[in-house]
Amino acid sequence: MFSPEGPTLRELAVQALSSVEHGYDLLAPKFDHTPYRVLDAVASALADLGPFGAGLDLCCGTGAGVDVLSRVCRDRVTGVDFSAGMLAVARQRAVPEGPAVSWVRADARALPFGPAFDLVVSFGAFGHFLPRELPGLFGQVRSVLRPGGCFAFPVVAPPRPGSLGYWTLLGFDAAMRVRNALWRPPFVMYYRTFRLGDVGRELTRAGFRAELRALPEFGRRPDGSPRARLLVARRLS
Repeated sequence: MFSPEGPTLRELAVQALSSVEHGYDLLAPKFDHTPYRVLDAVASALADLGPFGAGLDLCCGTGAGVDVLSRVCRDRVTGVDFSAGMLAVARQRAVPEGPAVSWVRADARALPFGPAFDLVVSFGAFGHFLPRELPGLFGQVRSVLRPGGCFAFPVVAPPRPGSLGYWTLLGFDAAMRVRNALWRPPFVMYYRTFRLGDVGRELTRAGFRAELRALPEFGRRPDGSPRARLLVARRLS
């Protein structure tokens, strides 16, 4: 659908009719051919905040985000995901020069780590969590960060109401809600449930101080606001 090597429309439909975990197991061999990559922009932004000690890629998928961590972390890098298929592909990646890399299969809502990390990143995974799950998710992230540690992830400016992008995302979310009402197991993937205002409030409640940094590589909208930003949340002591 996105490139000759990427997933076809049929394969994406099969994924959407599976559970989240099994759907990504199926998609894993072709996942790196999808176009959702903001890695270089995030690495550049994090370089101004680091260096960091140990880093964790939350919901790491096939491990592309580990390349970002390897550029900004000195000690070690860990990728965690609950899809065995995604991790199987990740383990076949060429390990970048730098800190040691390890892979762990686990659910982001029940992380098997203590406060061992200085940086946690995530790329495009939050549509798989319902709004009511954010307090628990952010609490888990805080629990694996050392005091002063950083939780960072890119956020894209939402499409303007009435635009083609707005109606496209609205239609996708509506279709997924109908699918989940009629089909089991559910496939949780929504584009309009991860709202920046709600996210900021929940991060504050979880014990973070959050700020937004523009990602200039993506330019600005007609009103001058950034098209994409990096949310950087520091764990308070």
